[in-house]
Amino acid sequence: MSNNLYTPNIVDVNEHHDSSATFVIEPLHSGYGNTLGNSLRRVLLSSIAGAAVTSFKIEGITHEFTDIDGVVEDVVDIMQNIKGIRFKVYGDEKHTVRLTKTGKGKVTAKDIESNADIEIVNPDHVIATIDNDKTKLVIDFVVEIGRGYRSIEESTSRKASDMIAVDAIFSPVLRVRYKVENTRVGQATDLDKLILTVDTDGSITPRDAFEEAAAILINQYTALAGKTRVTFTPEESVEESDPSQKESDDEDNSVLNTSIEDLNLSARTTNALINNDIHTIKDLFSLNDAELKDLKGFGSRALDEVKEKLAELEL
Repeated sequence: MSNNLYTPNIVDVNEHHDSSATFVIEPLHSGYGNTLGNSLRRVLLSSIAGAAVTSFKIEGITHEFTDIDGVVEDVVDIMQNIKGIRFKVYGDEKHTVRLTKTGKGKVTAKDIESNADIEIVNPDHVIATIDNDKTKLVIDFVVEIGRGYRSIEESTSRKASDMIAVDAIFSPVLRVRYKVENTRVGQATDLDKLILTVDTDGSITPRDAFEEAAAILINQYTALAGKTRVTFTPEESVEESDPSQKESDDEDNSVLNTSIEDLNLSARTTNALINNDIHTIKDLFSLNDAELKDLKGFGSRALDEVKEKLAELEL
């Protein structure tokens, strides 16, 4: 094992779409792949700033344990739906926005009157259903910036008797998964490569979330390091030390970038993978067996089919 501590780089970013991306980070000292991956994952899921509804008021309603004339859902159901509205807020100020809807039909997030400082990320999200042409639904929302989770008991909005407080999930990061592979630099072959995939709600890009998480960790560790500094070994060029390695890596990348549709899997398995944003063999390898089984529409039979196909390809 090398005594050198290499400075890692983001060598590749695979943007699956606006709210999902995979980051490839290398080289890392042996064992640092899991250390860094787990730290980033925990911070990404718990500490990235986001916006959420912290309280709301429905015109004519004083508490949550009631029904609304002309509305299918009761207030408790509407409260649960409100938690799913995602906002992008510019600045740190608290905002109050209003929703007004008259007549039959679905009440969605696009009915909220936004402004220059607040944007609705998921306008098609359903909040309630009106089944009476004469019914008018008016809801005021308080939207705040925060980190992690805030319970109803912690909400400052409980002090206002006409507002119904909700427990708020501020985190804009929905899922983070990572895996660690071996990599090399020159003659050092026991180094780690970290492959980390970040999925957000669309209010922040995966890259911005990743960089904010890294900055949070830097802030925390710098406070503990005092004046101590460690000199890192500059990364050696793999091409200069072993030209044949680059050719091998190029071949591996070509295989990993093979489309799922080119594997000749059954239509059901192929559609299940694509619907879960898995488009290449590389995407497939970013998940373990348990995570694959948890995919929507993807069961044990599909997993066996994928394994058999990869075995045929000697992967």
